[in-house]
Order: sequence, then structure tokens, then C-alpha cells
Amino acid sequence: MHIDTVADRKRLRLVDTPPGTIPTNAVAAEANAATGAARLDAAHLEGLLLNLDDALRVRTRAQFFSWTQGMLQDLIPHRALVCALRRGSPRAFMVDGFSTLGVDTALFGELLLRETPLASVLSENWRQHRYQPLLCGLGEFAALAGNSLVRELRRAGATELLVNGSHDLDGEVQGLCLFACQAGAVGPREIYLTQLMAPALQAAWMRTQSSAAAEGPRLASVGGRALTERECGILRWVYLGKSNGEIGAILNISALTVKNHMQKILRKLNVVNRAQAVGKALDARIIRP
Repeated sequence: MHIDTVADRKRLRLVDTPPGTIPTNAVAAEANAATGAARLDAAHLEGLLLNLDDALRVRTRAQFFSWTQGMLQDLIPHRALVCALRRGSPRAFMVDGFSTLGVDTALFGELLLRETPLASVLSENWRQHRYQPLLCGLGEFAALAGNSLVRELRRAGATELLVNGSHDLDGEVQGLCLFACQAGAVGPREIYLTQLMAPALQAAWMRTQSSAAAEGPRLASVGGRALTERECGILRWVYLGKSNGEIGAILNISALTVKNHMQKILRKLNVVNRAQAVGKALDARIIRP
């Protein structure tokens, strides 16, 4: 999939037009709107600084999950985030997914590695766009239409991909960050913020990969306070996006009992909310994607 024509540029809703081309009025208007709307007010500047500070503190996958699915959502609202890093050959990528939707984000990562090399396609499109963020719809990739995760993202309204990445001195794409977003949730300001946050986001995720490699396998307990089988089961349903009432109906217990179990889980994991509990459980391999 290449971006060679004005029609392709309009279809992928690129943020600007490469030098030397004559944009159509629609593309020119979009580019001008992007320039104006990208100006940040005081609240966005404060949020940007807070997120950059939080990114510096990320060392583990749980911390990355809590940050990206928490504070970063205020800057770049998204339903799922996938990070990819090139490993060796041009089509070999290491991938990881993060979401509170309850979908299997690992499956989204696998989409980048299947017969249709989506990571390579997006890398090439991003490179041709002069390494600027690009926004495209899931409908642009017909080969993925029947995939279960794509159907889940559509059901949740996450029908657009915001793509940015990193490259080496030779211009070869080394990493990608894909934000799966609701239609219309991302505009010029969010695209600009994605560009500003990209180095910190990539560096934070790479630190979690280095930490994971150094720490090796984790036990299914934290601080010696192992979760019970029932607590692990409840946490798994939380990861899958179920409410206390829904979990109670599945397990044939009351919503209040589920709430009591959740309070114990939060205390054992030393976290303050459900998103942090899921992130820490994933990091400690208590639950798996």
C-alpha cells in the first residue's frame, strides 16, 4: 500500500503535504487547519509536561499500562495502543498491546506479523509521509475486515488508527506506535501532541522491554501476597471489561461480593484502581493477554 497520489493522501487524511506537490483545496484546507489547531493552550501545555514527567518514571509494563491508559488519555484519547519495534529483518517486529477495552490486544499485535505485513505497510506509509503522524481508518485495510479484534474495535467505535514512529540515521523505520481511536476523537491538536510525545512514549516502552528481559519470569503473586483462584478469576473478567454486576452474574455471586473481592485485590497489589490492578497483574503474569 503506497501513498503516491493526491487521492491517496486525501483518503489517509495526512496532516501535511510533502514539499513539491500542489495540494487540492481540501488537502490545503486540512493542512492549514492542522497548523492553527495545533497551538496548545495552558491546560494542554500543563498536561504535556505532566505526561512527559510521568513517562520518565516508567520502568515496568504495569507502569506503562497505567500511564498510557490513564493520564495520557487526557492528551491522546484512544481505545487501544500498540507499540512495535523492528527486530533484525525488515519484516520482523516485536509488538505489545495496551487497552482497557477488554479485547485481546495481543491479537492486535499479531495482525502486524501475519501474511499481510501491516507493520511494514504502515512503516512505508509513515516513511513516505516524511515521518509525520498519519491518520487512517480500519476500512482502509480490507484484509483485516474479518478479524475478531477489528470487529471488537469497530463495536467499541475505535475505527481509526493514528500512526507515528521512530527511525534511524539512514531513515529506516525502527519503531511504530499505533493508537486505535474512536472516529472523530483525534484532530490536528491530538496529532500534534502525538508528535511531541512520540520520543518519550517510545523510550518508555523500550525501557519496559529491557526490564522484562532482565527480570525474567514473574511469579503469580506480588510481595508474597498471592491472589486466590477466585480473585485471579475476577481480575481476569475485569481485564475483559466486565462490570461488578456482570462478573457477579457470570460467577453466580452478588455484585457486592465482587466489590469486596476487588477491594482485597487492590490491597494485595498495592494499587488504587482497577486499571492499575490490571496493569500490575499483567506485568506480574498473574493474568495473561
